[in-house]
Amino acid sequence: MRIVLTGGGSGGHFYPLIAIAESIRENTLSAQAELYYMGPNPYNKESLDALNIKFVSCPSGKMRRYFSFMNFVDIFKVLFGFFIALFKLFWIYPDAIMSKGGYTTVPVVLAAWFLRIPVVVHESDVHPGISNKIGGRIAQYVAISWADTAEDFKKEKVAQTGIPFRKTLQTDVVDPKTQLGIDPNRPMILVLGGSSGAERVNTLVLESLDELLPNYTVIHQTGKGLYEGVVQTAEALLKDSPYKEYYIPAAFLDAKKMNLAYSAASLIVSRAGSGTIFEIAAHGKPSIIIPIPEKIAHDQRTNAYTYARQTDAVVMEEQNLADGLLAAEIARIMGEAALYESMSLKAKTFAPTDAAEKISDILRKIATDHE
Repeated sequence: MRIVLTGGGSGGHFYPLIAIAESIRENTLSAQAELYYMGPNPYNKESLDALNIKFVSCPSGKMRRYFSFMNFVDIFKVLFGFFIALFKLFWIYPDAIMSKGGYTTVPVVLAAWFLRIPVVVHESDVHPGISNKIGGRIAQYVAISWADTAEDFKKEKVAQTGIPFRKTLQTDVVDPKTQLGIDPNRPMILVLGGSSGAERVNTLVLESLDELLPNYTVIHQTGKGLYEGVVQTAEALLKDSPYKEYYIPAAFLDAKKMNLAYSAASLIVSRAGSGTIFEIAAHGKPSIIIPIPEKIAHDQRTNAYTYARQTDAVVMEEQNLADGLLAAEIARIMGEAALYESMSLKAKTFAPTDAAEKISDILRKIATDHE
């Protein structure tokens, strides 16, 4: 059994594929399957090596939604990538392709169609991107995360699975605050600025520390590129504060620490990437969602409001952010027990958490039939 995984450009594409690979490896029927990851770069080689996934290089051009002269150049990159993918897929000749979306998948999916290799597509966002619109036409199955997404694909192909999570993010933990080394008697606010688009959230949090730290511990994932600047600003702001020990910035939280932070958090402030939203929901945490503006990211605003309608999560538009607003919203949610419990319950029941198993079952069936 040979399965090629493709999807890339971000962790939101890559790590769900890792979750699917984990499920494939755990099932005795597919534990010895040959797994390949195809894209311009391995993204996280350690994750691939841990699951014995072979990296196969394949170039691709970016498909932008806005005008850019690079669009004309990247058309030729996609075409070049198609021929590379065609050659490499013919050499591997897998039984199935698992595409997570992202511009890196287009050459691979088109080559799979040419070679008549079955394709499964997973879409994380409410509205699919260009790559998954292309892949959805070719795919044998389309796994979706949001019910509204079904309108964009042929109904007979669609199954709502949710988003695949790595096992580490679903592990039950005992005394997460103790393991994180924070005060077990203080409520903790987890802030996820993300990687790209984190700067405005980081600024908002720093401006709110004087109001938050007297009452809460704040763990703040800043994004790797912004960490040093955030730390320097926080040190200046909190120089004489008796509460400075309760602010804990981190450039990046690995899966184990992220699971601990999710488990320990009383409330989460986050951008509106689908993967993060579904992880917040799986842990049953009330949340404040700050979508990246549409002119920068087309999907986050829709994700945020769709999630809020079903869970009562608070959506704060970036252009409306003002000093004191974040702290006031956190205080309101934390201060109303009935509201807090309702938000937590609705989040916990929002979506299934077995997406990786469902999708790996589909891949096994397709691969077996293809053999």
